[in-house]
Amino acid sequence: MNLVSKTFHYLRENGIRDTGRKISNWYQVHFTAENDYKAFRRRNGTSPQELRRQRERRFENPVTFSIVVPLYRTPEKFLRELMDSVEKQTYPHWELCLADGSAAGNNGNVEERPEGKGGHGDGTGQMDPAVSPLHDVLEEYIRKDSRIRVRYLEKNEGISGNTNAALEMASGDFVVLCDHDDILAPDALYECADAIDRNPNIDVLYSDEDKISYGGERYLEPNFKPDFNPDLLCSTNYICHIFVFRRWLYEQCGGFLSEYDGAQDQDLILRYTEKAGRIYHIPKVLYHWRKSPDSTAADPEHKRYAFENGARAVTAHYQRIGVPAKASIGEVLGVYRTVYSWNEHPLVSVIVPNKDHVEDLRRCIESVEGKSVYRNLEWIIVENNSTEEKTFSYYEELKRKENTRVVVWNGPFNFSAINNFGAQFARGTYLWLLNNDTQMIRPESMKDMLDICMRSDVGIVGAKLYYPDDTIQHAGVIIGAGGIAGHMFTGLGRGLAGYGLRAICTQDLNAVTAACMMVKKEVFDKVGGLDEKFEVAFNDIDFCLRVRKEGYLVVYDACAEFYHYESKSRGLDDTGEKLKRFQSEINRFAKRWKDLLIQGDPYYNPNLSIRQADFRLRVGEEKWELPVLQH
Repeated sequence: MNLVSKTFHYLRENGIRDTGRKISNWYQVHFTAENDYKAFRRRNGTSPQELRRQRERRFENPVTFSIVVPLYRTPEKFLRELMDSVEKQTYPHWELCLADGSAAGNNGNVEERPEGKGGHGDGTGQMDPAVSPLHDVLEEYIRKDSRIRVRYLEKNEGISGNTNAALEMASGDFVVLCDHDDILAPDALYECADAIDRNPNIDVLYSDEDKISYGGERYLEPNFKPDFNPDLLCSTNYICHIFVFRRWLYEQCGGFLSEYDGAQDQDLILRYTEKAGRIYHIPKVLYHWRKSPDSTAADPEHKRYAFENGARAVTAHYQRIGVPAKASIGEVLGVYRTVYSWNEHPLVSVIVPNKDHVEDLRRCIESVEGKSVYRNLEWIIVENNSTEEKTFSYYEELKRKENTRVVVWNGPFNFSAINNFGAQFARGTYLWLLNNDTQMIRPESMKDMLDICMRSDVGIVGAKLYYPDDTIQHAGVIIGAGGIAGHMFTGLGRGLAGYGLRAICTQDLNAVTAACMMVKKEVFDKVGGLDEKFEVAFNDIDFCLRVRKEGYLVVYDACAEFYHYESKSRGLDDTGEKLKRFQSEINRFAKRWKDLLIQGDPYYNPNLSIRQADFRLRVGEEKWELPVLQH
């Protein structure tokens, strides 16, 4: 389907407004962002002086990398560019293991030709490597460099089989996966070796990447990734390239599985990261992924089967780790949605602070009661200084329901104290902190949040919140963005995927908003609830970080969708007294979490600007500074 046909199809299915947003987002990604990245590369590229320094460095305990590449009728230009990029590495301890399945054959035998020596067919059933259309190019490079090894396969075994044949040749300490038409940055292996030298317990490494146009003229679409993020990996293969692992992982877990062809990387990455000790992310672009017309990088629809296999790979991962869940293709190709099937149906206590605004409260409750597919819940409405008669009339109506209680907090407004007070009345094993100015959109939203929260490794789950105009208000929090913390993708249109698909991917983060937050009651109690010194601001962010400190994951659930009519209940912090209180809470948060604020949120990326959590490229030096409000 060409671009014009796709546009008309989307218009017919989604209407003018959403189509306009889609076109605007596409333009930004393909034109504005490409020009920005060109300037970014000029500013941040590795200088010739640095490359020279890398070549001169001698490691005390050097490791050897085996770069494994499956070949199949690779265009000569691309093969040369790949092999040249390996030979230009500033780190010298490597071997290049190439398995060539380009020649046709019948008996399935293979022949290895190490270090450029002999091995032509002798008429006894072994194939003649000269049959391969890549033979002459490979022979040329073998003669030049003894670190290059080639195995000519009797037949094409597919991408998994061909890669496995290359893996069998690997003798290095670490294995580097590389596609046959892509390019390594000249410092790729050096950066990996340097990381291992500083952290000898690393088992797996991955880096940032970008794409190159088919002809190699343009670098575009940089993917600046977070540190290891298992829930994001189950939502999309964000790791992809470059992926490096200790050889013992291959020996213990096996190689690629042909039943996952097209998503064989996703399957292997999941299996290896399950077993690995330390997983390390290098926040530098070390790999250039070519956008060939036949690749999923250029047109996902071209290989839909790959995404079907990807969903199967994620499902197999859940089975191996003992989580009752199944993955399926999500709203766009490349994204997977997980559905859990727990046997338990625990009671959830919904805690809703309220001061008047009875219309908001009624809409909030009725949206959940009328839509939610999950029904085992109780409501705890925490009344706080209401004055309107209609509010108390509604409370009387609510009290007649078996699953609803109204409790009274008589103190001044303190969001932390009010929620802590409400939690004292909870009978459920899970707490759902919910603002009265929210409205459920998807009937499965609450169940989705609970399903994730029921995992033993998860402490908190947050949701996606929209403004009434269907733009995002909250899709997770980045620590340090905008000063203290910023919401991701604020203002992005509903249904748009965002940077790296992350607006529509369930993922691990450091924090989510308490406007709609699910938490295990035992975890809530373990950390002492919300810190009541944070009366209005940052209480939820601080709470999430304290839960993270206890070793639990905080998960943003992209499938749980709500409207949020923010600031209706309390008003803005615009008076002198409120600004003074806000500044004191900024100072308190900054003192407690100073190290994280200075180091940067590991679920973001140091190449991205922290002025806002909008994933724009960092323009220059950006150091975190304590925000100071102007009174």
